[in-house]
Amino acid sequence: MTPAGPDDVPAEFVRALRSLRGVPVRAEVVLDEVPGPARIAPYTAALTGEVRTARRSVAAEDLASGRFVVLYDPQGQEAWDGSFRLVTLVRAALEPEVGADPLLAEVAWTWFGDALASAGVDPHATGGTVTRVLSQSFGALERREEQTELEIRASWTAFDEDLAPHLTAWTTLLCTAAGLPPLPDGVVPLPRR
Repeated sequence: MTPAGPDDVPAEFVRALRSLRGVPVRAEVVLDEVPGPARIAPYTAALTGEVRTARRSVAAEDLASGRFVVLYDPQGQEAWDGSFRLVTLVRAALEPEVGADPLLAEVAWTWFGDALASAGVDPHATGGTVTRVLSQSFGALERREEQTELEIRASWTAFDEDLAPHLTAWTTLLCTAAGLPPLPDGVVPLPRR
């Protein structure tokens, strides 16, 4: 959060952050609160997320990671066309043949739209990019295998303070990029022990 005192934080922002608490996530997802970015908006908050093969295990493999940022400007910002802006990032390693698919960017962007739709989110002023990075090593590192990474960056404006569906959509996108199969309709993730 920005360097304002607790009495200076607008009630709308506090209610928005409280709406994020208790959002159910899949067992493979680990969320952590981190400082929000400075100077983008008067009030910010952020979460990082990882999709792992096992929760909090040293031997667990990271399948995907990302960041969920809440920006709030009580005066609104023209580019946002609103007061709340959500900015997200998702990164995932891919198989080289998947990374070479010429339709990968379009498919990954549909994952974003599908995740929002499945959470009942009707985004406003949406924008984003899909980037694929192919890394080949040379010299002393030439024995490393070729690596392909996908990065989805997106932002949109939320019109109300209930940000829970937006967080649900982002964690769904994170799991999709990680290659996890979707949960069937009517199935909810079990709470952690």
